[in-house]
Amino acid sequence: MTTQRMLTGDRPTGKLHLGHYVGSLANRVRLQHRYETFLILADLHMLTTANRADDIARVTGNVREQVLDALAAGIDPARATFYLQSAIGEVAELNTLLQSLVTVPRLQRVPSLKEMSRAAGEAEMSYALLGYPVLQAADILCVKAHAVPVGQDNHAHVEVTREIARRFNHLYGETFPVPELVRSDVTSLIGTDGRAKMSKSLDNAIYLSDSADDVRRKVAGMFTDPNRIRPDVPGRVEGNPVFEYHRAFNDDHAQVAELEARYREGRVGDVEVKQALAAALNRFLDPMRERRNRYEQQSGLVEEIVVTGTERTRQVVRQVVFEARKAMGLAGAYNRLRRTAERHARR
Repeated sequence: MTTQRMLTGDRPTGKLHLGHYVGSLANRVRLQHRYETFLILADLHMLTTANRADDIARVTGNVREQVLDALAAGIDPARATFYLQSAIGEVAELNTLLQSLVTVPRLQRVPSLKEMSRAAGEAEMSYALLGYPVLQAADILCVKAHAVPVGQDNHAHVEVTREIARRFNHLYGETFPVPELVRSDVTSLIGTDGRAKMSKSLDNAIYLSDSADDVRRKVAGMFTDPNRIRPDVPGRVEGNPVFEYHRAFNDDHAQVAELEARYREGRVGDVEVKQALAAALNRFLDPMRERRNRYEQQSGLVEEIVVTGTERTRQVVRQVVFEARKAMGLAGAYNRLRRTAERHARR
């Protein structure tokens, strides 16, 4: 039986944070032994909202940081193939072949696109951003992925991919597997400011590479229950970011239950709750720090991983795009023209 494949990844816009971990990275680590794993460094997707020269100049450094974050989180470089999206031109070719299989109104109904446009400060949505889900479909289908673990923002994108795959197979014959969305246990993680999801651009993130002191400082400044002015005032744990983080990351479940009970009864202060959270997060991140340090000491390792993975992925993608062109009849059209031209040239 052919090994099934998994594809997911990130735009190289900065380091990965706890929101990335719960949204997708935890599933990547868990599933890497079940699937042949491709991890995309999606710099073409980055261009949809960050396309200035200085944005592009930071790609190399951001790629290095994100690969280190993934390795630190537990991705095995012997099992996963990292690749740089823009280095594989056939991805753009497949994107072109798929564009006619989805309508503009369908793409306009993808909710995350408007949010991405607003977050980037764009008054109007660009053509590239509108087509983001189609390029994402090309990413997924170009390696014939069967599983796609992504965060909640990308759920609708994967559904577009599934629709495009079914449409292509209906028109041209069975070519692509219809990929399955792999959901995360934690749908989203609110930022430390309590106002929006965790995000690099909003400066409300705890990064996987943060030091223990950084974590303690950020947790100390976290938003809690705004109506609680003293430790003896009963507080709300539902919707309270500090307790959401406790439930997501604290391995001492008895401590979490005890703190929640005391908080509801007004028998514990925010300082103690936050100190317990900082300790739990540092327990969670300590193994990542150790692995990251080990990989960082190996000069040139990340670059070798990305280059080797990109070359390997290019061979896979070239074959898949050839199969797509053949299924559509595009390769045959040119070959017929070429053979006719050659016959006339010999006369």
